[in-house]
Amino acid sequence: MWPRYRLSRRKQIIEEHFDCGSDEPDWAPRFNIAPTQPVPVIRQNPKPVRELSLMRWGLIPSWAKDSSAAASMINARAETAATKPCVPRCAEIPQTAFTSGCERERPNGLTVSRSIRANCSGFAGLWDGWKDPSGQWVKSCSILTTTPNAVTSAVHDRMPVILDPDAYDLWLDPGMNDVSAASELLKPCDARLMRCYPVSTRINSVVNDDEGCSAPVELAEIQDRLFS
Repeated sequence: MWPRYRLSRRKQIIEEHFDCGSDEPDWAPRFNIAPTQPVPVIRQNPKPVRELSLMRWGLIPSWAKDSSAAASMINARAETAATKPCVPRCAEIPQTAFTSGCERERPNGLTVSRSIRANCSGFAGLWDGWKDPSGQWVKSCSILTTTPNAVTSAVHDRMPVILDPDAYDLWLDPGMNDVSAASELLKPCDARLMRCYPVSTRINSVVNDDEGCSAPVELAEIQDRLFS
């Protein structure tokens, strides 16, 4: 699982890159986005017009009885997403890097970013609307994952699907119902466009959300801090 990601670009840059509009206020760069937090999501209306809005990260399907499913649905497998009942709608989730969790065997986090076209890129995602007991609509999203490439396989057996700009139109098209064509878009990103490096254990706490969370560190520096 990749429980953290980064969006270090301002709203204007995101709107220009994805050719979308939004009534959301501008935001500060984020360096430690975590599940359940509101995140920018891009979807396309039938007009067609792309719209950016904030949604909760952790999908609550429209048919869910309560919101408890969200914690386990920050990611969804691309290979089986289209086979689920009441499949949510397609979306893109802007990002500039994603980070693994810190574990006992690997106390540092490992951040993966695209070193080419580094302005920003988008995860393939799904979104849905769920009405809570008070009658309020909650919009939420999930990030699709696929098999890893040569860069991410050393870290995890899955990786987020990163869409090429050429795929944006097809993926976001609300009238698209060709499952095989959509599946062709959900492949591992070219490893030659990516780099991976260790980051500070500060990434573990959602309280920390600054550039220090994504700055490269030496492994020896982390080990010294943990065991001194």
